[in-house]
Amino acid sequence: MKVLFICNQNKHRSRTAEEIFKDRFETKSAGLFNENHVTEKQIAWADVIFVMEDFQISEIAKRFPKLYMQKRILSLNVPDVYSFNQPELVESLKSKIKKES
Repeated sequence: MKVLFICNQNKHRSRTAEEIFKDRFETKSAGLFNENHVTEKQIAWADVIFVMEDFQISEIAKRFPKLYMQKRILSLNVPDVYSFNQPELVESLKSKIKKES
């Protein structure tokens, strides 16, 4: 399964998720508000898209309205308070992905 993780900057949350789940899924990560933001090609590639916060779903809908309707997009509700690979972030992601899969 191809899984795309999205957060605001792709510095901490989505990058951590991409790393910790790459042995279980085919993973990529992207940001919404960074210099190299998520692309239509990345959205099209994914079977499932996990965003870190609810508002990111509506941002994807605004940017990619046609693809948005075709994709399974789930919010993990992980606040932007962690750093890359922080143990609490890793634990939170593992717990939330376990519930969704």
